[in-house]
Amino acid sequence: MDTDTAAAPPRATRREWVGLAVLALACLLYVMDLTVLHLAVPDLSADLAPSSTQLLWIIDVYGFMVAGALVTMGTLGDRIGRRRLLLVGAAAFGLVSVLAAFSTTPEMLIVSRALLGLAGATVAPSTLSLIFHMFRDPKQRSLAVGVWISAFSAGSAVGPVLGGLMLEAFWWGSVFLLAIPVMGALLVIGPKVLPEYRDPDAGRLDPLSAAMSIVALLAVVYGLKQLAQDGLSLTAVAAVGLGVAVGVAWTRRQRRLDDPMIDVGLFRVPAFSATLVVNFLSIFVMVGYFLFVFQYLQLVLGLTPLQAGLWSVPSAAAFVLSSQLAPRVLAGVRPAFVVGGGLVSSAAGLFLLAQVQVDHGLVALVAASVVVSLGMGPVFGLTTELVVGTAPPEKAGAASGISETAAELGGALGIAVLGSVGVALYRAGLDSTMPAGVPGPVASAAEDTLGGAVAAAATLPEPSASALLAASREAFVTGMQVTSVVAGLIATAVAVLAVVVLRDTPAPSTPTPEPCPA
Repeated sequence: MDTDTAAAPPRATRREWVGLAVLALACLLYVMDLTVLHLAVPDLSADLAPSSTQLLWIIDVYGFMVAGALVTMGTLGDRIGRRRLLLVGAAAFGLVSVLAAFSTTPEMLIVSRALLGLAGATVAPSTLSLIFHMFRDPKQRSLAVGVWISAFSAGSAVGPVLGGLMLEAFWWGSVFLLAIPVMGALLVIGPKVLPEYRDPDAGRLDPLSAAMSIVALLAVVYGLKQLAQDGLSLTAVAAVGLGVAVGVAWTRRQRRLDDPMIDVGLFRVPAFSATLVVNFLSIFVMVGYFLFVFQYLQLVLGLTPLQAGLWSVPSAAAFVLSSQLAPRVLAGVRPAFVVGGGLVSSAAGLFLLAQVQVDHGLVALVAASVVVSLGMGPVFGLTTELVVGTAPPEKAGAASGISETAAELGGALGIAVLGSVGVALYRAGLDSTMPAGVPGPVASAAEDTLGGAVAAAATLPEPSASALLAASREAFVTGMQVTSVVAGLIATAVAVLAVVVLRDTPAPSTPTPEPCPA
């Protein structure tokens, strides 16, 4: 008995729980910065008039920079300390948010978003790593991870509402200023309640590997976007080829380095690799379809930003509910069936979204989003914990870094790929239905984005304006419908994959089947 007591891990105190609240605040902001931007797309499209490619870069360059720099920043945090990295990142995030808020051109906003991604990459790896360091007791750690996941869900719920309130009173850039008070609170409270943690055996940071990872990622994404906008071209193919070549060289370099950015040996653990793939593809689907929702609510149905934000709350609440209740309700069900069932539910929601029409789609859209969220809630929580839990204990930190990188990359690629499909379908549809008599420059602006079409229509007399609006909205909804079907088919395929590859994977050892304490 005494031996067991002596070996028992220490339990967290009030300081650790307050520290968890601070970390959750950082996570909440991290998601808010993405969701409020979706809400601001119509206004910034009218103000800055970005091209379709620029608009996609504005939206997802943040996620790509985070994904490309996440492991690099994780290694840096091991060397200089996780808390220090978190605080430096918080300060940088606040400063760059001001730059983004007052951007005057699409190029300036893209650069600002890229810098926000680098700052976000310093924040993201610190949160989960510090949680695993602060909460040693398995039951408390399980509860803390649940709070961590819920913070992301809360960000997706709070972001649109706060963003809608800001957009009702101020310009589109004001949504970025929401970061200032949150990061200010983190800088004040963080040093008092968060422990410092650094790896005494941290490896050497390889700048060349860091640069190669970002170049490989951005080159592939640039090529995909050019393919969507302009079709097959030498530039697009060359960019994708360059990205793949640099990625292969990067992988080979990691195998030779004494201190690689990613421990490639983890990928030889079957359960780790399988869960990581399922997690990556699930986030790809979830984030990719969300791009269309706010544009539909505002530019097709004509809702205000605040109204659009409020109509997004049910899906966010459904995600929070399912991510918290599923571990208790489904405690005796094998992970393969929990993940597979959740993905099938999400696929049903995406197929329902494909039924949304131009003039009467609000109820169907909200219902579809709720069904998708109810399915994805348990998927994200379980796969995240499985990724870390299936790795050897001594490699838990590396596993969490890889998990976060895959999550960011999955979300950013979801926006890039599914968003590019939607843009291509929109342009093709509007090109074939462009009303007669619309001047060439106006037609070109309208074919770029739906926001551009709304702004262009305002310059035309009636009935040309109404005809252009009707044609552009019909083209957008058609693109959203087809993209939703594609996402639904991907979700169905991932559900089958999850059942097959995770059938022998036991439930995580960390969580307890008993209800979490109130």
